[in-house]
Amino acid sequence: MSYWIVVGVTVVIYAILTVSLNIVVGYVGQPNLAQSAFFGIGAYFAAVFSTRYHTSFWWTIPLAFVTAGAAGLALGAISLRLREDFLAITTIGLNFVVVAVFQYAPFFGGAVGIYAIPLPSIAGHPFGNTAFLVVGLVMLASVMAVSKYLEHTWFGASLMAIRDDETAASSIGVPVASYKVMAFVLSAAFAGMAGSLYAPFLSVVTPTSFGFTESVVILAMLIFGGLGTIRGAVVGALILGSLPEAFRFISNYRLLTFGVVLLLMLRFQPEGLLGDGSVLVKLTRRSVGALRQRRRSGTPDPPGAAV
Repeated sequence: MSYWIVVGVTVVIYAILTVSLNIVVGYVGQPNLAQSAFFGIGAYFAAVFSTRYHTSFWWTIPLAFVTAGAAGLALGAISLRLREDFLAITTIGLNFVVVAVFQYAPFFGGAVGIYAIPLPSIAGHPFGNTAFLVVGLVMLASVMAVSKYLEHTWFGASLMAIRDDETAASSIGVPVASYKVMAFVLSAAFAGMAGSLYAPFLSVVTPTSFGFTESVVILAMLIFGGLGTIRGAVVGALILGSLPEAFRFISNYRLLTFGVVLLLMLRFQPEGLLGDGSVLVKLTRRSVGALRQRRRSGTPDPPGAAV
């Protein structure tokens, strides 16, 4: 049971990263292959504060949030001068820059990383795996709640307008530049928050854990589940995050598996598994609509139909 709780914590961390990435890629339509870098910034700063300055885990969460958000601010400012392919290349490069800083700066432990990160505690009781899972679920719920709130605000509607047509959005008074930057900041900050949970959970952070490969995996989860939707981001992380555990016999081919799944999805279901316009979502809405129509008209459900 404890093993599956560990898997659950890992999946929840991926879900936080995927939902946060959706703010930039799904809502604003900006290419971002640097989510793992922000994740690493949050994890490393949480590790530094907890090991060297003996900062409580509960304080490392906002510290990681702010630090990663500041890095997102820098990337957001750079993104204003770049478009699509060039922005994608820049975000790819950011992964290598961040990993190089972690790997060669003695302050971050060099290639060895930072280890012996203390366990969080509540009332003097150290965390177990179940406590990490509960905290992770609370973090995930908060990210989902913010994302859902954005969908019903002027800010969120403006982000989606920028995604659909940046010029048209600007013509109706949307402050495109500042909103883009704000989206990058929010997305990066939530990724950093996930890092603050990851560091004490594994009790060690190393540079190789936050490279370009992980950014690709996170993006694959989002595309697989469905761009622009919270449900798609969570389900994509759940399926692809647990897939390596279900198929450990091909663990050496993890990236190949992700690549094949992603290519098949883009070829046959570009909206993702649960994205707007996907086959599953259309079938579900059609079934729910037919059921409601039958109940309004007083037509009895067919035999065997669920009540």
